[in-house]
Amino acid sequence: MEVFEAIQARRSVRAYLKKKIPEKILNKVLEAARIAPSANNFQPWHFIVVKDAAKRKALSTGRWAKFLVESPVVIVGCGDKKKSPEWHVIDTTIALQNMVLEATSEGLGTCWIGSFHENNVKSLLKIPDNFNVVALLAVGYPKKKSDPGSKPLRKRNRRDMEKIVSFEEFGKK
Repeated sequence: MEVFEAIQARRSVRAYLKKKIPEKILNKVLEAARIAPSANNFQPWHFIVVKDAAKRKALSTGRWAKFLVESPVVIVGCGDKKKSPEWHVIDTTIALQNMVLEATSEGLGTCWIGSFHENNVKSLLKIPDNFNVVALLAVGYPKKKSDPGSKPLRKRNRRDMEKIVSFEEFGKK
């Protein structure tokens, strides 16, 4: 799948099959994060792969995170605020987005989760104080299969280009 096809095909998936992700594919998704760019090449991220059902249930307590119990993998993206005080969140989100696109190209579904209680996540997963939990990422095979070639460029609920892009100055067409 081409990169732009993966961008078009990506959907927020909240229902997953009870199917394990092969280690080779999961490693490729994690490799996509490892090679992401970062400010000053600090690479201030750490990713915790959570497969344990009890831990995934504990991570699902956020208002919009209930479905994490059925996602076979939850990746917890953490940023080291000591290593990169200004850029750890941005760098970690870039790496997470690389994972999302690679997962999509492998036929997996993902969903970003910002609905979590950071102190609970840090306690559950023994995350050191110098790390912030940036986001959780549900990963698995979607229950509903969508064919990226069957849908036009994702225009649904997206603002028109001329409303979001200016040239040289804000508001200049």
